[in-house]
Amino acid sequence: MTIEGTSPIENSGDRWGKRLLDGKAPLLPRKEETGEFNDFNGASFAGAVFNLSTTIVGAGIMSLPATMKVLGLVPGILLIVFFAFFADISIDMLVRYSRAGKAVSYGGLMDDSFGRIGKMLIQLCIIVNNVGVLIVYMIIIGDVLSGTSSSVDHHSGILEGWFGQHWWTGRFFVLLVSMLAVFAPLACFKRVDSLRYTSALSVALAVVFVVITAGIAIVKLLAGSIAMPKLFPDVPDLASVWNFFTVVPVLVTAYICHYNVHPIKNELEDSSQIKSVVKASLALCSTVYIATSFFGFLLFGESTLEDVLANFDTNLNIPYSSILNDTVRVSYAMHLMLVFPIVFHALRLNVDGLLYPSANPLYSDNGRFALITVALLSIIFLAANFIPSIWDAFQFTGATAAVCIGFIFPASITLRDSHGIATKWDKIVAVFMIVLAVLSNVIAIYSDAYALFNKSEASDS
Repeated sequence: MTIEGTSPIENSGDRWGKRLLDGKAPLLPRKEETGEFNDFNGASFAGAVFNLSTTIVGAGIMSLPATMKVLGLVPGILLIVFFAFFADISIDMLVRYSRAGKAVSYGGLMDDSFGRIGKMLIQLCIIVNNVGVLIVYMIIIGDVLSGTSSSVDHHSGILEGWFGQHWWTGRFFVLLVSMLAVFAPLACFKRVDSLRYTSALSVALAVVFVVITAGIAIVKLLAGSIAMPKLFPDVPDLASVWNFFTVVPVLVTAYICHYNVHPIKNELEDSSQIKSVVKASLALCSTVYIATSFFGFLLFGESTLEDVLANFDTNLNIPYSSILNDTVRVSYAMHLMLVFPIVFHALRLNVDGLLYPSANPLYSDNGRFALITVALLSIIFLAANFIPSIWDAFQFTGATAAVCIGFIFPASITLRDSHGIATKWDKIVAVFMIVLAVLSNVIAIYSDAYALFNKSEASDS
């Protein structure tokens, strides 16, 4: 985000010594502007890695084992690595052009390349993407903890399974307590770095899921109760080829974290470390993704569901199966709770930048900060409780917004090349990036529409 009408100044330090040109200033205040930041000497490398990693590893991790069922282990793992490198390239485009244009936010970078319209487009995309993601997170947390019902059957949640059906194990009350006890307090932090410990715990909980899945898979493999998974895909006919393309959107959007790169970079004690932070985060998340995909598919094989968490709703045919199932589900719900504030932070910044483009920095106005925070939390809470079908709508808008944030806009900035720093290879990669993103988005929209159509037909019959 940028603030218009600020006089250009230059500061001599590395972290806060960014030259502010063309009336652009970061929404995050420099420590000398407010006493609240007097004791803040900059974010650490480890804290930045955990925050960016938490931005990456959200709910999508549970869809990865199903991609192995379609692609086979070898192509699937290779594609996970490929898209990690692809994400690194797109983030590098943002960092390079931000340095060239002295931009301190994604919106400021789009403003530098495409003017006010470009800035508004990226702000809208981040808002749509993050609101949708946070509503979906809350719906999933409600499903895991309190259960979910359909016209056909009812799936008990963790609390309902432990204590039975009561008003205090119901969805509304569980989400209300989660909102007041977890989401709201964590949403009150003004700096991304303040979330470094919860982000570290969030990554640790994702690792807990991997360790439990790996342990169960290895035990069952040694007992001979599961077979080695297929290494390559089965291609019995041309129709099966289409299935390969349906998993592309899952992989393309697996590393979307671009909207938090600038806030994390702005707080780093040494902002030149951002490239190393990005590479370390992508390496960490790729390791978690590969382990989750491998052991999840190894454990459940051809029975792997689109959301592997649903596989942990059944008897695993091992000792302490119910305890392990509950541990996986609780750790996953807690993981999403801790991902929530890091995604919410970027959402709040972009809502403020869109609504108050010429106002003082958000962090210097407690009233505006509180108003936007309460309004956004209320909208997300009410939508998750009373409009669960909104998930269907965000399947379409979210897919489009995510590929714009992660690939189309960085590639477009490179092709626009306002500062003349792009090489021929950069532009070739940018064109390929746009083509892949558009193809992925078309496939995602078609697949979601087809699934909704079939679901509607099934319910009518």
